[in-house]
Amino acid sequence: MTRDGGKGPRGATSGGEGTKLVASNRKAFHDFFIDETYEAGVALVGTEVKSLREGRINLRDSYAEVKDGELFLVGVHISPYEQGNIWNHDPLRRRKLLLHKDEIRRLTGKVNERGYTIVPTRVYFKGGRAKVEIGLARGKRLYDKRSDLAKREADREVEREFRRRQTGRDE
Repeated sequence: MTRDGGKGPRGATSGGEGTKLVASNRKAFHDFFIDETYEAGVALVGTEVKSLREGRINLRDSYAEVKDGELFLVGVHISPYEQGNIWNHDPLRRRKLLLHKDEIRRLTGKVNERGYTIVPTRVYFKGGRAKVEIGLARGKRLYDKRSDLAKREADREVEREFRRRQTGRDE
């Protein structure tokens, strides 16, 4: 389990030693404030794992929901494996997330009480096993998105100016 307050490696190519990043949900960071993150295993069938290894997954507009005390990933599209023929899986099927019961209860309480939602932020392989990083997220309002965009643009401008001055001195 990872609880880093939402400050995880968003744009990293890998999450550390022994991990291989498959997909990242950048849209989630645009639409939500991620307060906490958790690492969950995911129950997959064989052809899904092969498609994941090829990076054929789309996390956009996906979320996790609690049903009968279990956590399921909804709306994740894993493309069918090309050599899978009759053994292929349904690309949009619900996939069970593997977390401890206490973690599921805690997430359920937050989602029910405070208006949080659970969104997948990254999918990666860790030690040969597929993992999903899920985030406990609060929705952003339009003005929050605008302020984030303005801040990002200002940071880019400062960086550009810094590089321009740095290269100007070197000449």
